[in-house]
Amino acid sequence: MRIVTFASGSTGNCCLVSDGGVNVLIDAGISARRIVQGLGVLGLAPQDVCGVLITHEHSDHISGLPVLVKRTGMRIFAPSELGEVLKRVKPELSESIDYIPPDGGLCVGDVRITAFPTPHDASASFGYRIEGSEVFAFATDTGHISDELLEGLQGADTVVIEANHDKVMLKNGPYPPLLKQRVLSKHGHLSNDDCAKLACLLADSGTRQIILGHLSQQNNTPEAAETAVSEALSGRNVKIYTAPANKLLEVLIGDGVQC
Repeated sequence: MRIVTFASGSTGNCCLVSDGGVNVLIDAGISARRIVQGLGVLGLAPQDVCGVLITHEHSDHISGLPVLVKRTGMRIFAPSELGEVLKRVKPELSESIDYIPPDGGLCVGDVRITAFPTPHDASASFGYRIEGSEVFAFATDTGHISDELLEGLQGADTVVIEANHDKVMLKNGPYPPLLKQRVLSKHGHLSNDDCAKLACLLADSGTRQIILGHLSQQNNTPEAAETAVSEALSGRNVKIYTAPANKLLEVLIGDGVQC
């Protein structure tokens, strides 16, 4: 299984999961042009991608979606609650949305995709668990470690989780007070310290690779995020990566068979 983050952060989010010839995107918060270019770097074309999973309706996760769907005919996968939100905010996408069944998930080839709710201030927000030759789970934009979040992530071989901000940097930073309160709320974003706690719980459940995502460019640094998580994981055999805001990061799971 191959995981490639195209972009991760408040300026845009997009990730590719490839396994056994099945290629799925998670979010399309960057331009369709950048997504197609990123696929090309990996030797893929849009027609090689079966669809794009959407986590929630905020612009940094769907801004490139309308053009991507219009130009490539790509399908959109989402739970029904989120699908209805997308139809309301982007009516032009209505005919391109396929619902992920709540029981059993969506099967594409030998890959099974299930969704789980995440605690974020969107109308409907979800993470995804993708099970094929290996198990991968993805959840950013998570204000706290909820039971549903933990259940969706635990036991995955590799995960993408959020290390959005350093609390001191955020409190002393340039954000206005209301925005700071939003980020720090239980439906905002995970801090480095909370991400470290989540990382320990996941490591103890069998996770061996953790990709830190959605880092704030104003209120965090890769070094601060990695230090907080690494120190908490001391003594555990876990590899840590940080997803860049605007560059590709490729991580292989298991035998690393590339699609």
